[in-house]
Amino acid sequence: MSAHDFLVELGTEELPPKALKTLGEAFLAGVEKGLKAAGLSYANARYYAAPRRLAVLVEQLASQQPDRTQNLDGPPVQAAFDKDGNPTQAALGFAKKCGVDLAEIDRSGPKLKFSQSIPGQAAAGLLPAIVETSLNELPIPKRMRWGARKTEFVRPSQWLVMLFGDEVIDCEILAQKSGRISRGHRFHANQDVRIATPANYAEDLRSAYVIADFAERREQIAARIAQLAAEQQGTAIVPPALLDEVSALVEWPVPLVCSFEERFLEVPQEALITTMQDNQKYFCLLDADGKLLPRFITVANIESKDPTQIIEGNEKVVRPRLTDAEFFFKQDKKHKLETFNERLANVVFQAQLGSVYDKAQRVSALAGFIAARVGGDAQRAARAGLLCKCDLASEMVGEFPEMQGIAGYYYAKHDGEPEDVALALNEQYMPRGAGAELPSTITGAAVALADKLDTLVGIFGIGMLPTGSKDPYALRRAALGVLRILIEKQLDLDLAEAIAFAIDQLASKLKLISLSDLIEDDSQAVAADPAAELKAQVMDFVFDRLRARYEDEGVEVAVYQAVRAVSPTSPLDFDQRVQAVQAFRSLPQAAALAAANKRVSNLLSKAEGQVAASVEAHHFDNPSEFALNAAIQHAEHAVHPLAQARQYNLALSQLANLREPVDAFFEAVLVNAEDPAVRANRYALLAKLRGLFLGVADISVLG
Repeated sequence: MSAHDFLVELGTEELPPKALKTLGEAFLAGVEKGLKAAGLSYANARYYAAPRRLAVLVEQLASQQPDRTQNLDGPPVQAAFDKDGNPTQAALGFAKKCGVDLAEIDRSGPKLKFSQSIPGQAAAGLLPAIVETSLNELPIPKRMRWGARKTEFVRPSQWLVMLFGDEVIDCEILAQKSGRISRGHRFHANQDVRIATPANYAEDLRSAYVIADFAERREQIAARIAQLAAEQQGTAIVPPALLDEVSALVEWPVPLVCSFEERFLEVPQEALITTMQDNQKYFCLLDADGKLLPRFITVANIESKDPTQIIEGNEKVVRPRLTDAEFFFKQDKKHKLETFNERLANVVFQAQLGSVYDKAQRVSALAGFIAARVGGDAQRAARAGLLCKCDLASEMVGEFPEMQGIAGYYYAKHDGEPEDVALALNEQYMPRGAGAELPSTITGAAVALADKLDTLVGIFGIGMLPTGSKDPYALRRAALGVLRILIEKQLDLDLAEAIAFAIDQLASKLKLISLSDLIEDDSQAVAADPAAELKAQVMDFVFDRLRARYEDEGVEVAVYQAVRAVSPTSPLDFDQRVQAVQAFRSLPQAAALAAANKRVSNLLSKAEGQVAASVEAHHFDNPSEFALNAAIQHAEHAVHPLAQARQYNLALSQLANLREPVDAFFEAVLVNAEDPAVRANRYALLAKLRGLFLGVADISVLG
């Protein structure tokens, strides 16, 4: 069977740059899916994507589908013919379905059968539908129509190339009749380009100043930027998303170095970088110390005979934006940062929870409370909390929202605030996403924790719980942030205490309505504690987030559940227990002790009345009871200090030694003895055993 290269190129008006790479990849995936479904084999396939074109090249595509055999089963032979051998309606119907005479039907087996050979179709006839389906399935949120046509696509179509080998596949897709004529660069070669063969596609376009390969353009831009940056004794900031976007904006990339006045360097460099990257699509340059250089790189889409004109044009365009940033910075510095709180007193954080200034005051008090408990400076944390929202009312953040926190840092430094206080104004928003940077200071960590906990308590307190699809206040992200800060920065905070403090501060604003305000029992009404219910609700929400974290780390759910069962209130303590239980699971004694704990748990749950707190040795009537009691007493002396010191690994290693006396006890002793005193004493002994393990985790969950 012969094979040829296949090329499809759809020419359009300029495609959306942020989506170009995705569109190219999806076009390729759709074509490959169609080829596989049609049974057309090929050697290799790749996509091309440039501002005005999407293309797919398939190498050595089979020219025809393989022939195939279709086997159809009919009714049983007994049902197909009557006793005289005449065909029944079932037999005649099956022959009609197969499109043949009954004589051609195979009746040698228990059922009628018909085998049909289906010749493969030519690839040329199948390709238009495969391409059209792939284009229709592209991930395009909003399609457009143009002119009087009813066809829809992300941008108006302009031409269509469809070649199979040397031949054009005759078809019409998206209102374009197929041919072999593409088009060159809009400025350098605004003319028809004849594509000789699919294999020549990239080179034919290159001769017309179009680099059709997205990856090639991207690599070329990145390499030239690095070279130009080195010539300027600097390094370029090259965010991958920006590099992708710029690669999607140009057909013939020509990076050029431009400059701006050094006076603008007095403005926070983050603001300058933000406006140059986001608005102008420029690549900024940093010196060896990470300071912004007064130069940037733009990527032109034309190889100008006079590049100075392009450079000066870009410098002229960027100057007003940098001047705006400079103006806002100077205006903001005329006021003390703290005075911006006056404006925030009139800005609503949430209708039921008060203003942004109200929130800042709560964050201040809670940050001081937290800092005092994690080895920080309570006064500095409180000061940072009071200032933490001030820059939201500044001119700079009003113009550049991405500067919130960063602007606060610069203004706090200008006012002479301590370094950790200034840093905390930016660190309050950390971590900004999954795996993102954490606060570098305890002051920053305290403010970040306070801000997140205040939001969690406040939003839960007014009943606006996140649903499966909606979480407008990003409560899940806040909870994950709290956990990451406390666990990864090794900060030992009792979360229950911190949440209770947050609830107290919000008490006047929260409608602490309990679902069980009055639980009526025949003779009495019991008042519920809505604050306690809210605290439990927030605690559960935060600690529930740990389950997914541990699953991602390869920790089994049972290990998480074993620790959750004993309800540690410090996330750091929770994590230390989880790591210890995970290690315990690998010990040879673990499975037997988990099973024993489960058995003990079941027995104790059925015990009548209160289980005695002490064990009376004179009720023992079996040597295994004496042995287990001695082992438990020895373990108590060894394990309690270890558990209090949170050396949970060592504690569980010690408890692993209980396996033999526990196994011996259950083999030799009937716990539910007839003598009530002996039975009660055995329950007390088992309760002591279980209590030892519960000092770390409920390992019965592992059984």
